[in-house]
Amino acid sequence: MAGRINDDDVKAVRDAVPIDAVVSEYLQLRNAGGGNLKGLCPFHDEKSPSFQVSPGKGLFHCFGCQEGGDTIAFVMKIDHLTFSETVERLAAKAGITLRYEEGGYNPSHQRGERIRLVEAHKIAADFYREQLNGPEAEIGRKFLAGRGFDQDAAAHFGVGYSPAGWDHLTRYLRGKGFSDKELISSGLSQDGRRGPIDRFRGRLMWPISDTSGEIVGFGARKLRDDDNGPKYLNTPETSIYKKSQVLYGIDLAKKDIAKASRAVVVEGYTDVMACHLAGVTTAIATCGTAFGNDHIKILRRLLMDNGSARVIFTFDGDAAGQKAALRAFEDDQKFAAETYIAIAPDSMDPCDLRLAKGDDAVRDLVEPRTPLFEFALRQIVGRYDLETPAGRAAALDEAGPVVARIKNSSSQHEVAVQLAGLLGILDTQFVVKRVGQLARWARDRGERGPGQGGPPRGGPPQHQVQAPKAPAGPALNLRSPAHRTERELLKLALQKPALVSPAFDAYGTDEFTAPPYAAVRQCIAEAGGAEQGLAETREYLVNVLDAAPDNTVRNLVTELAVEVFHGKTIDETYAGMQLVQVRLRAVDRRIDDVQGSLARLGSNVAPDHLAAAQNEVWVLQQYAQSLRSHGADAL
Repeated sequence: MAGRINDDDVKAVRDAVPIDAVVSEYLQLRNAGGGNLKGLCPFHDEKSPSFQVSPGKGLFHCFGCQEGGDTIAFVMKIDHLTFSETVERLAAKAGITLRYEEGGYNPSHQRGERIRLVEAHKIAADFYREQLNGPEAEIGRKFLAGRGFDQDAAAHFGVGYSPAGWDHLTRYLRGKGFSDKELISSGLSQDGRRGPIDRFRGRLMWPISDTSGEIVGFGARKLRDDDNGPKYLNTPETSIYKKSQVLYGIDLAKKDIAKASRAVVVEGYTDVMACHLAGVTTAIATCGTAFGNDHIKILRRLLMDNGSARVIFTFDGDAAGQKAALRAFEDDQKFAAETYIAIAPDSMDPCDLRLAKGDDAVRDLVEPRTPLFEFALRQIVGRYDLETPAGRAAALDEAGPVVARIKNSSSQHEVAVQLAGLLGILDTQFVVKRVGQLARWARDRGERGPGQGGPPRGGPPQHQVQAPKAPAGPALNLRSPAHRTERELLKLALQKPALVSPAFDAYGTDEFTAPPYAAVRQCIAEAGGAEQGLAETREYLVNVLDAAPDNTVRNLVTELAVEVFHGKTIDETYAGMQLVQVRLRAVDRRIDDVQGSLARLGSNVAPDHLAAAQNEVWVLQQYAQSLRSHGADAL
């Protein structure tokens, strides 16, 4: 086996690769004050950023899920790599040649599985690109030219060609030292009668990269009539390629998506190419699957869910495209960003539109015009005969729950008024009240969005889901210093958000030890965070109340919103003290938890687990010391 990587080389890698540069490949970071950066945590689903990066210290920590460490720990966690694999990848980025304590340099066949599979894909991409220049690939070059893509465009997107023979790539990769097992595991080859054969044969090839820019799969387009396979054939699910977790073009688009707070979701590889070449460099596409939760998480981390963020979906105007748009709307409320739909005239996709009308038409297409919710409502309403009272009532029954799922109360009211206009119901307030009633029923059932149908018209739902119980855990004890401080901090967040924002919005619910307080913290997060209270406190409190799962939590929000403070002078110093005390106790609890876990395991701790735990304790201890020394400036 290859030996341990030289310690000096590991240190050199840590020093050479800035943590903020690495983390920025996966999510957007914004200034968090005190020299730190913040973003939406990539390790758990959250609505307000609790993930912080300290470039000066080379550390990250999430105060929502408690993940933390240095650059190496971040890459290990997010890409599921071993320590050695991570150091090797970062060293390659920094141009550092690693030394090993036993036996010199690490031979390629001993490197980690992920690195080997990614390397195979990189070599395959180079192979396919070279094949595109050969005589056999003329059919592929004609296909590209027919869609307006020249040689430079193909090179920019790494488009290639897979030869029509049985095992051209397989034999090539074998010659590069890859085993048959690795070729099958990568998805580049598949089992044949006499051994592995190429999975992709006689097709145009698009490399699919992950957010960090590493090629993890391919999309292959059929070119010949005698090819009995599907029109598009993608890499199968592998250890490095999960189709629900990749977006084609994300490696090229991520910086512009973060910069512009805008993403354009198209349907295919050529649509992404057409958009980028037309100047719409925020375009991305799914890879053979519907746009879903994991795709949303990728975009949310780049968009940061700020108020100006926009997501524009482009779908064909046919029935399949309309179905896809309605599917996308099902997840609309998981974005804080505004979502829109763009459908080209004559149902052309961006690639066809560019061919027919030029780059300007593509840029004009993706300018936000029709909100996705409006498109969804028109599709629903269009199925009913609105000339009859029964038709209008039935349309309201189906469309009402869709509007009721809009979390922002003012937006919900505005859309309900629009729905009344779509239905031709002159009594606007009737529709507004009906939508509000549906929203309350859904909230009382603990739902986050409507089901396949609303409750029966004219009365409460017949099959109610049991409402969630009050938060479990120990009762509030105002003699407890922890509970007292948490209560003060929540009061500040509700009554004087300017004193605690934006620091408060980086706090996780688990930093509040009293479950009822954790529930209030969650409500504030769902209302957009304390930062939303800077402009309009009243609307902000309404939104917090609307986010409450039941009356118990709603009542506690009201209580905290009117209760007087314990301090004599309520200013930034007082607010800073509460912020620091809540955070410091959370850090100390985590240190105790990790050390207690290690003590219970004793000598049974695996070396990797021990090293990770010790590293986490060290990071947290340093942070706790900084909080004690510098107070709110260390947040």
